[in-house]
Amino acid sequence: MAGHADRSPALLGIVCLVAATACFAVLDTSVKLVSAFISVLVAVWFRYVFQAVAVTVFLLPLRGRALLQTRQPRLQLLRGALLLTVSVLSFVAVQFMPVGEFTAIVMTTPLVVTLLAAVFLKEQVPPLRWVLVAGGFAGALMVVRPGGAVVGWASLLALLMVFTYAGFQILTSRMARTEDPLTTHFYTGWVGALLSTALLPLVWQAVPDARTFALLCLIGLMGTVGHFLLILAFSRTQASTLTPYLYAQIGFAMLCGWLVFDHVPGMLELAGIALIVVCGATASWLTVREHRLSAAA
Repeated sequence: MAGHADRSPALLGIVCLVAATACFAVLDTSVKLVSAFISVLVAVWFRYVFQAVAVTVFLLPLRGRALLQTRQPRLQLLRGALLLTVSVLSFVAVQFMPVGEFTAIVMTTPLVVTLLAAVFLKEQVPPLRWVLVAGGFAGALMVVRPGGAVVGWASLLALLMVFTYAGFQILTSRMARTEDPLTTHFYTGWVGALLSTALLPLVWQAVPDARTFALLCLIGLMGTVGHFLLILAFSRTQASTLTPYLYAQIGFAMLCGWLVFDHVPGMLELAGIALIVVCGATASWLTVREHRLSAAA
């Protein structure tokens, strides 16, 4: 009975994480659909306003003024600006790339975190991790197919987004030592909403029809619910346990791409996706092993 009780929080965290990856796959698919009818920046604005209002309505009555208390207001602003940049880059890139292949490139982020930590934080990186980083980038090249139909400025935007997202994750890891995750979620939504509102007069256009409005609502809902599920997952289960399940998003993205756009990746793209998953999952396993060894010492 005790063992079953110990497993329950971990299982709930995994379920929440997998559900979050499904939300993000639906979000990317909806962005690709709605971009044919409305400006990307309008979609980004709607996504952040939806999140900011929904989080405020849900959390402020529960947490009161404690929700607003932060020790790092400047870092909260920087984190919100970074995530807004990630959203803009990803919303633009996914217009011109298949959803599955785009998601596979996004999944190289943990490997890029290793690279950035070595370059900017001067962390010691074992040779095996460098091999995994190289393998992940080789997989990304197979996905974007140099000389093929997918490669181009959209793929470069996707890669730029990955590096920006890696910086965002490093900052988030630093802030997690002192900041309440729900407070961080609150500020992230409002920073994104306010910054995108400042840009809105440059690109504003009326929503053309009810279908487009429904897609915008779906984008906002999936972004809000997905990030909330992530918070629930990481509050109940260790990150080292959850990280391998992040790759479920590739499967959901490929399924959405097939159902909505009738797109099936070719053999080279599938091989690249598999290489990204293997390298990323192996890097996650190494992280778990290193944490256990350091804890035992």
